[in-house]
Amino acid sequence: MFKTDIITRIEKTGAMAIVRTETIERGIEIAQGCLNGGVDVLEISYTLPNAGEVIEAINQKFNDQLVVGAGTVLDAETARLAILKGAKFIIAPNFSKEVARLCNRYQIPYAPGCTTITEMVEAVEVGASFIKAFPISNFYGPELVSVLKTPIPVMPILASGGITLDNLSDWIKKGTECCGFGGLLTKGTSEEITENAKKIRAIIDETRSAMK
Repeated sequence: MFKTDIITRIEKTGAMAIVRTETIERGIEIAQGCLNGGVDVLEISYTLPNAGEVIEAINQKFNDQLVVGAGTVLDAETARLAILKGAKFIIAPNFSKEVARLCNRYQIPYAPGCTTITEMVEAVEVGASFIKAFPISNFYGPELVSVLKTPIPVMPILASGGITLDNLSDWIKKGTECCGFGGLLTKGTSEEITENAKKIRAIIDETRSAMK
C-alpha cells in the first residue's frame, strides 16, 4: 500500500479508533467491531509494550481491510520498530524531525502532535502528512480548525480529544480530515463498538454529503 493510498483511506474514513489494549485478543475484538461499523482505521498506542504484537496480529487477520498504524510514537527508534511490525502510519503527541525523516525514508504517513502554528508549519515542511491537533483540540473545540485553516487552508488536521457524537458534525463542517475516538470505539463488546462506529460513520457521511 503506497503512502498516498494510506492518506486517502484515512481521509475517506474520517474517523480513527485510538486503541490501548493489553491483549491481542481484545485488539482483534475491537478491530472487528470497528470494521463491522464502517471505521477501518485504527491507531494502536505504544503506551503499552505489546503494541507491535497487536499491530502485527491485526494485520495478519484483516490484511488490507483495515489500515493499522502506531500511536504515541515519541522517537525514531520506536517508529522503526512499529513500521517493521506493519504500522501503515505513525502518530505522536509530539513533533520530532528524526521521526519525520524516518517516515519519509520509508514512505509512511506521519502525524505529529503540535500546539503552535510555527510547529505545524515546520512539521509540514519536513513531510508530515497530517497535523495532530493535540492536546489543544480538547480546549478549543471545533473552532480550532477554523483558526488553523483560515491562514493555512491546506493544513491537514487530525483531531483527537473532546470529540463526541454530539459535536462530530461540527468538526467535519470545519474541515477536519480525520477525527480520533477512544472510548466510543474501544469500550464495551464488539457489538457495542459496531453500533458506535455505525453512528460515527453516519454522522460523517451525512455531514459531508450536506456540504457538497
